Amino acid sequence: MRRYGERVDPAMRYTLRPGAYVILQRGQNLLLTEQDGDRLEHPELQLPGGGIDAGEHVLPALHREVMEETGWTMGRPVRIGAYRRFVFMSDYDLWAEKVCAIYWSRPVRCLGLPTEELHTPIWVPIRDAPALLSNEGDAAFVASLL
Repeated sequence: MRRYGERVDPAMRYTLRPGAYVILQRGQNLLLTEQDGDRLEHPELQLPGGGIDAGEHVLPALHREVMEETGWTMGRPVRIGAYRRFVFMSDYDLWAEKVCAIYWSRPVRCLGLPTEELHTPIWVPIRDAPALLSNEGDAAFVASLL
């Protein structure tokens, strides 16, 4: 599995954090989420998605995260791959080994505003998205669709 993010420090303890993320495509545009938090230096554009809670299955987690971060429902997601990312998660104050499952789907319906604070849905042309996304793994998967 391909790895992105910080260099792995063998002396560091990483917490395993599985997650699911989705490329939401409508025509030549993608629905991304902009996250702007107190601990972030600047807003980050990300694929919608996030961590899978203990006891939660991957697809319900993905649907939940998309709704929380964008306010949209999505069609049936198709898994297109995965990558690992070693990163400091400031919201949780921990170093994590994130195992990121990547899906592709279409946004279906906007039901309202995001319910997760500090997230804003953003439509971006697919050709521009790889350069705008905040992490290399997400950018690589989007670029592979071009």
